[in-house]
Formats: sequence, C-alpha cells, structure tokens
Amino acid sequence: MENLNSAISLRADANLWEYLLVAHPSEEVHAKILDEKKIFETKYEQETDTRFYPHITIANFLAKEAMEGTFIRWIQNICSLQKSFTVTLNNYSGFPSSGLYLRIQNEEPFKRLANALKILDGFMQSNDCPPLKLVSKPHVTFATGLSQYSFDNAMQEYARKTFHESFRAEKLVLLKRDAYMKCHLINTFILPSPLTLFD
Repeated sequence: MENLNSAISLRADANLWEYLLVAHPSEEVHAKILDEKKIFETKYEQETDTRFYPHITIANFLAKEAMEGTFIRWIQNICSLQKSFTVTLNNYSGFPSSGLYLRIQNEEPFKRLANALKILDGFMQSNDCPPLKLVSKPHVTFATGLSQYSFDNAMQEYARKTFHESFRAEKLVLLKRDAYMKCHLINTFILPSPLTLFD
C-alpha cells in the first residue's frame, strides 16, 4: 500500500498519469478465469479484485497526458513489426505473500515485445517521467491482497490444481488508470498475422 500511495503522490505532484499496455485473453478464456476466481472467492471468503479484466501487463509507466500522441505512435510502430502469437496459460503459481497468478507457458513473445519497447524509455525520461516498467515475468493475476494464512493454504491447494487454456494474442490495449484506480481505454494496437507481416 505504501508503494501505491507514493505512486499516487508522484502522479499528483508531477501531473503524471499511469498507463498500462496489456494483452487480454479471449472472451472464452476470460469467462473461465472469472469462473475460477468466483470459486476461489467463495472458498477463501476473499473478495477478488473485479476492477480489472484478466490481463497480461507488458509495460506500465507514468507519463504526462500531452505525451500521449507521441508514445501511441511509437507503440503503433513497434506493434506493426511484431506478430500475433498463441498464449497458453498453464496452471497456478504465486508471488510469496502477495497473491496467486496463472503461469504463461511460453514467455518469449512477451519478453520480445518488452525488449522492443525499451526504446520508449529515453523519451519518457527526457520528459521528466520515471523509467518504464517492462514485464520480466508475464502472468495473469488471479488473487491478490491475501493474508499470509490464506496465501499459504491457497498455494498448497492451487499448486495441485490444473488450469490449461490457450488464446491468440492479436492485439494489445493501452489503458490509462485514474486516481480511483479505474482504467480507461486509450488505444488498441493490432499485431499482424505471421502470414501477412511481410506482404
């Protein structure tokens, strides 16, 4: 909570907005994740975070609103040189004491995207914005804010549970998060099909 408060304070002091570049699962996979989250919520008497759709964060950064047009063009150019890919969610894991997530079987396409986005970092910092935060461990958050007791019990159970679903990542979405933690859609970036990338 301390990090969240300091981020909000930084945003307010420097007139910065928080942006997230994410990939969303297909509607079918999205529905299956939400079904699993409801089962978890009932069993552990834990309110899961319903403010966000299940997603995979690729980049997270603070920037001035006036910079939007420029970094949207940069992200568009980067995405046009990438290609769509299959994402497979394969079972559960956890970040110690903080929550559970769904593992991504092949992390390489996300790391490739993150690597391509590094070029934006100089632009951000030259405009007095903090460094870009790029994904190092792509995942879909499943449950957060657990007590140590709930986390330990859930990890024991979910380490033995299976979840295996795939979807095609054909677009990325840029979101802007307001002071109330609500996300607003800013732009959608299409990832070309591997068959049409060099047509």
